[in-house]
Amino acid sequence: MNASSVTLDDIVAAHRLLRDRNPLVQCLTNTVSVQFVANALLAAGAAPAMVDNPEEAAGFAEIADAVLVNLGTPTAAQVESSRLASAAARAAEKPWVLDPVGAGGLPWRTQVAVEILANRPSVIRANASEVMGLAGAEGGSRGVDSSAHVADSVDAARSLLDRAEVVAASGEVDHIFAQGSTVKIGGGSALLQRVTATGCALGALTAAYCSVSPSALIGAVAAHAHVAVASEIAARSTSRPGTFAAVFLDGLDAVDESALRELVRLD
Repeated sequence: MNASSVTLDDIVAAHRLLRDRNPLVQCLTNTVSVQFVANALLAAGAAPAMVDNPEEAAGFAEIADAVLVNLGTPTAAQVESSRLASAAARAAEKPWVLDPVGAGGLPWRTQVAVEILANRPSVIRANASEVMGLAGAEGGSRGVDSSAHVADSVDAARSLLDRAEVVAASGEVDHIFAQGSTVKIGGGSALLQRVTATGCALGALTAAYCSVSPSALIGAVAAHAHVAVASEIAARSTSRPGTFAAVFLDGLDAVDESALRELVRLD
């Protein structure tokens, strides 16, 4: 699929399917983001299930429509759950998304992320430093923050495509890579960087969209477009991060075909 074949119509169609099907997303995410991620999925039109214990993780992955594995605050139990859920999702041919928070900056979780890559995620969603860290490059990671530019991560992202269908590197302009394709999503609000868990929510929405889209590439592009448009809608009513956190959820709910066609910046 060439980048030019991911159209605004594809995004609109994926959004319609998300609202129609209300996909169930199993979220193994960090403790900072649990409530926000759940609310973001509900606002966007999906359903969350925060099932992250080893006793239930694999079985629930077989039931869910998609799985998010986020390594933001990994414990030994959650890491084991992530291994089990990602393996079960792959075996059941369910899409799953890896958000390798802090990869490259923290050795243990980098090793865990590399191990889980063996279960071949549908999408790796990360910032530029994490993409570079996961690929083994020197990305200048500062824990969970990115100090590298997306443009610097292009080669690293492409090198990961032998272990994932899609690599999505978030930044001022999001870059979404698949074999033979690069799609760029512009727009969005700078306030996204001042509220915790917005990136985690994007990972969960990417999983949701992948479950209803004809390809992981379209799913990833549609999720990034949805978040960018929602953040622009939210920023119309506030310039402060505390209020933005609430109105961003409203923005996720407010996104419709008209807003997508007006505000999506697709390259």
